Amino acid sequence: MRTLTDDVTAVRERVLSRGGDRTRWAAMLGRNRRSASVLILISGSWDADPLHPGGLPADAEVLLTERAPTLRQHSGQVAFPGGGVDPGDDFPVGTALREADEETGLSAHGVDVLATLPSFPVPVSGFDVVPVLAHWSTPGPVRAVDPGETARVARVSLRELLAPQNRFQVRRSVLGGQVYKGPAFFVDGLLVWGFTGGLLAAISDASGWAVPWNTDDVRPLDEMIELAGSPQQTGAAAVLPAHLRDQHDGTQS
Repeated sequence: MRTLTDDVTAVRERVLSRGGDRTRWAAMLGRNRRSASVLILISGSWDADPLHPGGLPADAEVLLTERAPTLRQHSGQVAFPGGGVDPGDDFPVGTALREADEETGLSAHGVDVLATLPSFPVPVSGFDVVPVLAHWSTPGPVRAVDPGETARVARVSLRELLAPQNRFQVRRSVLGGQVYKGPAFFVDGLLVWGFTGGLLAAISDASGWAVPWNTDDVRPLDEMIELAGSPQQTGAAAVLPAHLRDQHDGTQS
């Protein structure tokens, strides 16, 4: 992951570019945003595999969560662990690790923080989100701490996630006009899109892990949500990390 950590600004540029100029202009607007962070936790061998693009090891995995389908709002969304800063947090790392512990039972032991990426303004929620990139050198058990809020905690193979057959773009249209289009992944029953999908796509590009895939494969978001079998909100707020959307709506994460 040295290629990635040597130029963390490359990830931000790729995420902001995924929505075109409108995304860039939106990122410049707004003031007094609340701070938040998410944990991008990658496990697997530290040694590069010279036979794979970017040296991505065969055992590399990323930690993702899926919200419970019974939640009143934002059910079924896939996200990195994370949320808004609390008083006393050592932000952003402390916030990301605290949230990961509360959501997945993750122990900070064996988690080596590599870098904090530049923040991403999220205008519709008023948050500035700082992704914390970490390597899980000593993986431990994780679980859905509260099944009423988290349906699943998954360690997803990055090679499988980035396989061309599991990559496409999703599009949402309203009254014939496109309101969203962005990178998505479908693996192990999980539909990953929005902010999380954009970050994963940007990280894979910046690190050189990406394998060529069909970027012209654009699928209706509603159809892919139905295929995933987990009802999800598809409005503007749904492109945010799940826990930030909760706080934006005034619900508890």
